[in-house]
Amino acid sequence: MPISEDPATRRPALAAFAALNAAAAWAGVVGLTLGGIEFGDTLDARLPFESLVLAAVGLALIVAVPMTLLAWWAWTGNPRTLTLAFLVGIAVIGWIALQVIVLRAVSLFQPVYLAVGVWFIAESERVHLRPTTRGALVASAGALAVAVGVGLVPQFVENLPSAGALLCAVGILGGGAAVVAGARMMLHGRPVGTRVAGTVATLLGVVVATWLIAPGVAATNVPPSVITATPGDLGVEFESVTMSTVDGVELAGWYLTGTSDAAIVVAHGAGSTRSDALEQAAVLNRNGFGVLLVDARGHGDSDGTAMDFGWYGDADLIAAIDHLAERTDVDPDRIGLLGLSMGGEETIGVAAADTRVRAVVAEGATARTAQDKAWLSDAYGWRGWLQEQVEKVQFGITDLLTDASPPTTLRSAVGDAVGTPFLLITASAVADEGDAAEYLRTAAPERVTVWTVEGASHTGGLDTSPVEWEERVVSFLDEHLRSS
Repeated sequence: MPISEDPATRRPALAAFAALNAAAAWAGVVGLTLGGIEFGDTLDARLPFESLVLAAVGLALIVAVPMTLLAWWAWTGNPRTLTLAFLVGIAVIGWIALQVIVLRAVSLFQPVYLAVGVWFIAESERVHLRPTTRGALVASAGALAVAVGVGLVPQFVENLPSAGALLCAVGILGGGAAVVAGARMMLHGRPVGTRVAGTVATLLGVVVATWLIAPGVAATNVPPSVITATPGDLGVEFESVTMSTVDGVELAGWYLTGTSDAAIVVAHGAGSTRSDALEQAAVLNRNGFGVLLVDARGHGDSDGTAMDFGWYGDADLIAAIDHLAERTDVDPDRIGLLGLSMGGEETIGVAAADTRVRAVVAEGATARTAQDKAWLSDAYGWRGWLQEQVEKVQFGITDLLTDASPPTTLRSAVGDAVGTPFLLITASAVADEGDAAEYLRTAAPERVTVWTVEGASHTGGLDTSPVEWEERVVSFLDEHLRSS
């Protein structure tokens, strides 16, 4: 259709907003089709025929194609633009409702696109909203989009090109534009003082939304991580192994044969792989321990959906312990764990779930639930209390975005792991690590040892004090795994 010569019939703002959302929808279609977007094993199983491709077709037909057509009609001045805008708004709302019904789950994208659907209906002039109300809807949707976009920044930085990276750009740029447009609608014609106060309040709202929402989005939308080195690069012989979790996820690992029948599972940190724990594993192995390095689900060569707060840790590490217990060269009564950062939190947690764990070394462990930060108010007063409330909201939002269940608190795990000793290694450069470790020690002072490595950064104990790290860690594991 040729572009209308009558500027009054063209709607460039509507065209731009529709085009932006069409781009996001098409990114979703591509991501679902090529496997760049997954809902997780549980939600995937709830799709019709368990087919992501079928979901992509539905997204294309119900949202992407109509949205693309609306963008073109609004730009060219088609007289049926407003009717299509109304239908697109209904389609978007219907698509969100269908998601909730079929997947039986909610996400932060849903309220964003509910607001988008309402905005299109309002623009159709079939339903009349006051400018203030319309502006508030647009600004709120924009703030949520910015927050989601910020949470997807790791996708943009580490995973170009990808659907996640495109959604990051669309969220930040498009959401920012929507915030500006919404604020202008709300504040148009107001006194200067009101406009200034309204602008500040709007910006504050975007900051708060980002602060609360982005961490959960980042933790549940983890970029792919790749193996960068193997034990062979350190001159250590190894065996590639696989193991399956109780929920059917296949994990990849390396086993380094020891000279004793005691063995250690080594768990890496968030956003990394077993390659990043090779130095620690090599120290253990040269001291005679068998060592199993395993990629957490969704990391490295392991299948499944990554979750960087470690909420799948129990299932993943129990599978690793099962593997060791089944080996003929390992005594199932001499199994220990060593974890870094997220891996440290996972090792603490699984010690309460699996009685075969005889000793735990956790470096850089701080928190994986809001309750793990309960020490903040004691340490920082009202500021700590405020942060505790923020953490509750952040972890609550995270719970909505993943099919993993929130795990037991770390302090509870230490208390419940009756008889299991813990060595908690903290970095002097990260004050929270020391505070968190002391809080955990109160659960079982007789079984928890805390060592602070002077001058170390997060999980940098071995790099900073290699001789002392080896002496302390090996002595601790010797005492509890090889003393008899």
